Amino acid sequence: MIRTALNSFDRLVVWAMDSFGIKFARLAIGIVFIWFGALKMIGTLSPAYDLVAATIYWLTPEIIIPLIGLWEVAIGVAFLFPPLTRLALVLLAGQMPATFLPLVLLPEVCFTVFPFGLTLEGQYIIKNLVIIACALIIGGTALRKEAQVAEKVEPEIATEPRSSSLFPQGAGQRAPARNEARRQLSRTKASTR
Repeated sequence: MIRTALNSFDRLVVWAMDSFGIKFARLAIGIVFIWFGALKMIGTLSPAYDLVAATIYWLTPEIIIPLIGLWEVAIGVAFLFPPLTRLALVLLAGQMPATFLPLVLLPEVCFTVFPFGLTLEGQYIIKNLVIIACALIIGGTALRKEAQVAEKVEPEIATEPRSSSLFPQGAGQRAPARNEARRQLSRTKASTR
């Protein structure tokens, strides 16, 4: 009786995580990037302002920090909209390496005892590993769903006769041959394992 109730509760929790986990991750990353980016755009209101200014000391902070903030807002907005996932990942890939620069350029600010004793700034930077992991999960899930939809739709579309003058005669007949070639390739791969 108790075991059955626990199993039912466990299934409910797993279902909820599966149903809402990626959506919540998108929302969380979106909020964090929009919020932190907006603070940088405003100016010295961002607690990271001095750290960023000291890290990229060769650039004018009054110009570059608001631009970084705008970049971060764009990342946040892109993560909120699933069709923009690829854009979000590209923007994030351009931004994330720079967030780790203080660990190299300003170790005295990031560590109390190198390499394990982190200051608050160091912890602020290292937590970006969680954001990277979350972004990889979001990206992998979104791209896998796109691939599944494409696999279901492509054979149906490809085998339909095309009456439009935009397509040459017999163009729809190539799709079954292509699909058969894919099946043979899959069988070959499976037999070599």
